[in-house]
Amino acid sequence: MFGGYGLYKGDAFFGIIIKERLYFKTDAATRLPYEEREMKPFKASATQTLKNYMEVPPDILEDAEELKSWARAAAALKKPAPKKRS
Repeated sequence: MFGGYGLYKGDAFFGIIIKERLYFKTDAATRLPYEEREMKPFKASATQTLKNYMEVPPDILEDAEELKSWARAAAALKKPAPKKRS
């Protein structure tokens, strides 16, 4: 799909590994720590950016307990409910 690896917990897709970078799924409630560290969203191509997947900061990658915590938060995010057709 995007030339990398997808991370799943059960059927929940929560992360991407590509080009030696790790991205976790975020939402409005979990995105702030990424933005405070000036991390960027996953750019799938020149024309497509997945703004809900943010690069994991290097300091988090180096701390196993923090990395687990961030991964759990990403894996816990729910898919949005499908839109109802009228």
